[in-house]
Amino acid sequence: MPAPGPATARYGGNTSCVQVSLSDGTTIVLDAGTGIRPLGLSLDPAAGPIHILITHLHIDHIQGLLFFAPFFDPRADITIWGPPASGSLEHRIGRYLSAPLSPVDVRELPAAPEFRTCPAPVWNVGSAEVRAQLVAHRGPTLGYRVAEGASTVAYLPDHEPALGGRLEGYEDEWISGFALASRASLLIHDCQYADEEYPSHRGWGHSAVSDALDFARRTAARRTLLFHHDPLHTDERLDVLAGEVARMWAARAGAGEVSLAVEGNEVEL
Repeated sequence: MPAPGPATARYGGNTSCVQVSLSDGTTIVLDAGTGIRPLGLSLDPAAGPIHILITHLHIDHIQGLLFFAPFFDPRADITIWGPPASGSLEHRIGRYLSAPLSPVDVRELPAAPEFRTCPAPVWNVGSAEVRAQLVAHRGPTLGYRVAEGASTVAYLPDHEPALGGRLEGYEDEWISGFALASRASLLIHDCQYADEEYPSHRGWGHSAVSDALDFARRTAARRTLLFHHDPLHTDERLDVLAGEVARMWAARAGAGEVSLAVEGNEVEL
């Protein structure tokens, strides 16, 4: 859930939403948590196509949809992509964007967004090639890999690749999400729990610090941002966690750069 306030002002308190800007003017939005509201206010709806790629339909990843300003501009060209499941994506999202939960029905949005289930395994979005694969998390959940030229972004915000045991015990092809993240320019990966918190949350679909770092090292991502912070983790707690991350990464002799994701930061690839 969103956790805004003075205790989370530095790392951020919104739920999952990441913007990827392509060279041809296309905007890709990865997930539609509460972070999509300030993002929408900063976009020019007429500047180019907007593609929203949703990893899964848990409420924290779609709860910002109604507050995405371009939906209310008929000039906006918006496509929403989501995971396969029974029933259309529009119908499933419409269960949230409809009465009594919402004053606006999904069919009333002035932008008339198009809803599509992600095709498999690869398709093009603007000037990028997008890959989607099911990953280890509760319910149908996708991870994404967005590639343009030599640059790639792998996005796995809700992911528990070590659910069956430590990753060193598995070949690459048996690790959930490995192909999506392999040698990515930027890996954005789940790291919700400190190692001491993880045993009581095993099977919840999220990663401990050590497992996230093992995944980053095995995939040889050039840069990793640890993401999906626990709403109970204050800025001060995350500062401590960042120190643990640096120490544990050095012990693993990881080649890439690893840090905690901070809301509002920009990375140019």
